Amino acid sequence: MPKFYYIARNRSGAKVTGIEDAPTQEEAISRLQTKDLIIINIIPEGRETAPSAGSTQQAVKAKPRLRHNRITEDDLTLFCRQIATLLGAGVTILNSLDIISQQVSSRRLYLVIKDLQKRMEEGLSFHEAMSKRPDVFSALWINLVESGEASGNLAVILNRLASYLERNAAFKRKVISAIIYPVILILAASGAFLFITIQIIPVFEGIFKEFNITLPLLTQILIGISFFIRKRSIIVIIVLVAAWFGIKNYIRTKPGRRKLEALQLKLPMFGDFFRGLTVERFSSEMSTLLESGVPILYSLEITERSVDNLLVGSIIHDIKEAIREGKSLKQQFEKSGYFDPMVVQMIGIGEEIGELPQMFKRINAFYQEYIETFLTRFVSMFEPFLLLFIGALIGIMLVGIFMPIFQIAKIG
Repeated sequence: MPKFYYIARNRSGAKVTGIEDAPTQEEAISRLQTKDLIIINIIPEGRETAPSAGSTQQAVKAKPRLRHNRITEDDLTLFCRQIATLLGAGVTILNSLDIISQQVSSRRLYLVIKDLQKRMEEGLSFHEAMSKRPDVFSALWINLVESGEASGNLAVILNRLASYLERNAAFKRKVISAIIYPVILILAASGAFLFITIQIIPVFEGIFKEFNITLPLLTQILIGISFFIRKRSIIVIIVLVAAWFGIKNYIRTKPGRRKLEALQLKLPMFGDFFRGLTVERFSSEMSTLLESGVPILYSLEITERSVDNLLVGSIIHDIKEAIREGKSLKQQFEKSGYFDPMVVQMIGIGEEIGELPQMFKRINAFYQEYIETFLTRFVSMFEPFLLLFIGALIGIMLVGIFMPIFQIAKIG
């Protein structure tokens, strides 16, 4: 009877290895699962193992389907959905990774998957292997996978993670589609302005000099702007680029980040929008973590690290420490002063009836709708003003150009 070498984890997470006699690999997997073992890898005796990480560079070169180098959000979302589907169908993690590696379009993700395979063959669990690649997998990924491995519901939890990633991706696409038209209008207006100042105004300036007339103030201003852009633009660009990098590097520091976040919240009309963005992300991660069975304290710790906002991160940290001392979740959210009363009340209700995951999901749905509505309304109001501004700018420039022409016509 065929023999199958296996690497598995028991319910307590301890590594278990051995050899199982069975007529087929499927039968061996079935027998091991009845022993409450989570299969990491199972190899027929005598079969060669998967390629090592040292040979992955050659393997990549032989795969023309690898169309780009970076790992996009879509790549990770598809990877999560694929592995959840394969695990749900009873395929082992290592075999799932092998199958997915043959279908990825990212060269870097292919190498990451091969690295995961190699580490798991050495005896690491899936989440331990992922934790070695923090450049690719966030704390949310790693902790959800750990929870899934511990509970034996890895496929279910990965499905939830995939749904979370898909919702986030769809939400980002809506936000981008809402602002792309105003951005195009601004670029078009900037292009028209530069074309007129660099190409058109110098031509008319030469014509006006030939007639030796006194130019109107508006025309003189336009000629001065044109001269400045043509002759001093390099200096201006250097100054702007230097200022941009200086501000960007300052924002990367903790004091800079805190000042930027404080400024965002104080902006008229946009303060609530930026607050809504952080609450939307926080509630989305909390609902996913709690639904997956991650304890409330651990969920708060994960969101504290991944929320990407120092102010909100410190608030979550204070809430977490207060909850650790046995205090009410609702009271701590209310005490922070950052969250709207509606959020506080919904969390309080969820805490009382034991439905916090559902409440966080409803909070997330509310803020997603709020952000989409805000952007739609802002763009619908901004577009007419932008069009009027562009029209007025081009009109003023044309008036400034044609006023001296009318003077020349009177002289003639």
